[in-house]
Amino acid sequence: MRCPYCSSLSNRVIDSRLSKEGDETRRRRVCDDCNRRFTTYERVAEVLPLVVKHDGRREPFDRDKIMLGLRKACEKRPVSMDSLERVVERIEIWTQERGGREIPSSEIGERIMEELHELDEVAYVRFASVYRQFKDINQFMGELKGLLERRERKGVHRDR
Repeated sequence: MRCPYCSSLSNRVIDSRLSKEGDETRRRRVCDDCNRRFTTYERVAEVLPLVVKHDGRREPFDRDKIMLGLRKACEKRPVSMDSLERVVERIEIWTQERGGREIPSSEIGERIMEELHELDEVAYVRFASVYRQFKDINQFMGELKGLLERRERKGVHRDR
């Protein structure tokens, strides 16, 4: 592991811990040359399918890209980073369990919307408005009506 401060390859691990979920190892290291400490994280490299974009391009599955979209949708909303991490983790696991070498980006987008619908309705609408690229107010209103109908079917009532 290269030291982020002096670029030396000479360092040692002084502490290791598993994450709460047990899927990641946190290691505290000290550089033998500059004596500065830094943290690294290890996780198992998993084989994820390629994402097929709308225009036919293929790119690797990118959990950071999903997190960025979620963070934008949840900006200034009462949603914790831990909740967002769990959503990304569930989507990543779902992608792996789905099988196959490729997955359409549209399926991932729909899965993100399902997760956001359960997590925060405002974030869901924000994400949907960008993801579905509403052309006019009628499309936007249609999405809101669908949201309200699903909400009423579940027995959730609006604040009065």
